Amino acid sequence: MYEIDFSTKAKKDFNNIDKSNTQFIYDSLCEFANNFSSDYEQNLLKTGKIKKLKGKKEIIYRLKLRSYRVIYKKYNNKLVILVLHVTSREGAYR
Repeated sequence: MYEIDFSTKAKKDFNNIDKSNTQFIYDSLCEFANNFSSDYEQNLLKTGKIKKLKGKKEIIYRLKLRSYRVIYKKYNNKLVILVLHVTSREGAYR
């Protein structure tokens, strides 16, 4: 099982999202972390729910949750999913 850690920026992002969507995003992230495995990741990559982002020096991913995008990074040796940014689709890639 992966642990979820939120960056300071991600914590601030949650203040700009209404409570029902915040709960949905948090519950979805918990489910994502609890089910995460190599096979699960490959399945989500095929369906387009997650995507490896291009143009970055580090490997980061985008997870689609309704109209929101969660930008995250995996640390395999620590088994942590670090949530870097949570925003609506319009502001996700700025």
